[in-house]
Amino acid sequence: MADTFNYRIDHHGSLVRPAELLAARATGEQEALREAEVTAVTEAVAYQRKLRSTVVTDGDLPREDFRSAVFDAVSGFRRTDETDADGLTRWVAEALPKANGPLLTDWAAQLADLTVIAPKASLPSPAYLAATTFQPGLGLSSARELGEALAEIIQAEIALLVSKGVRLIQLNNPLLLGQLAIDPVDPGALSFADALAVEALAVRLDERPESVRIGLCPGWTAPAAVDRARAERLYGDVPADRWVLPFDQGAEAELDLVRALPADRDMCLGVVDATVPELEDIDTVMARIDAVDEFKDIEDAALSPSRGFADVASRPLLSAEEQRKKIVLVETLARYVWGNEF
Repeated sequence: MADTFNYRIDHHGSLVRPAELLAARATGEQEALREAEVTAVTEAVAYQRKLRSTVVTDGDLPREDFRSAVFDAVSGFRRTDETDADGLTRWVAEALPKANGPLLTDWAAQLADLTVIAPKASLPSPAYLAATTFQPGLGLSSARELGEALAEIIQAEIALLVSKGVRLIQLNNPLLLGQLAIDPVDPGALSFADALAVEALAVRLDERPESVRIGLCPGWTAPAAVDRARAERLYGDVPADRWVLPFDQGAEAELDLVRALPADRDMCLGVVDATVPELEDIDTVMARIDAVDEFKDIEDAALSPSRGFADVASRPLLSAEEQRKKIVLVETLARYVWGNEF
């Protein structure tokens, strides 16, 4: 796709929340919270511009976690008192979801007003939401039915975001890579085939500017070994333009994920580990990228951290300063690969 590609210094979308924002959210006072959110997003845009990112997000700062864009604006879900190992509150679907308004578009429009850098929006994928919120006996016939309803909502939001100037949309499904293992993880409520069908519904967009990319991140970590046929089916069944893939461990499975990627798709490689403060050795990372360049067109690539820095607002993976150093390292690596041609 090496045409007008220029979104090469990227990040997943979630950033460490400033203390002032967390404090405002804890009070529950809505007017003060809104003011704190606007201030935090404005400062985050300036922060990303200073770090020379080629895309700008709102950092998920106005949200509790990376799924909240949906749970905050879509009816049909009930919050429970349970949490998982990542600190994510469990929600269950009790009825077919219905959007009560835009999910991210209002914040995206503000981003477009704050900077000329391409705005980016990140959303949970419909298959991920369906797999994690479906519960038999609560009024829905299947996780596939739930996923298809969510896909329609997400697809409509993507079209609206593009109409407001957003040029990069990323859907996140942390479960999919587990289904590409030689011994795949049990898909639970949503089969692998159903997950692909649901994701495909969400990313379709017949008319959009040439510079728009709709991406999918299928997980934060590659499995120990990749089933090549399953990987090819993933890429073949889901027509996402851009695939955001883990590439921070130097594992053969990471290369296998890239090898299976069709030549007409962009790739964003998560080359630095967002879960540890230690900085990667530049020569080591460059050697990994050079290995990809032997069989893929590196002109169709971008670099990013391996995952979001704070997919749950209250549980950042790194400190704000450690996050800054990681993003600076991504920029440094991009300049080693492409010079200043962004």
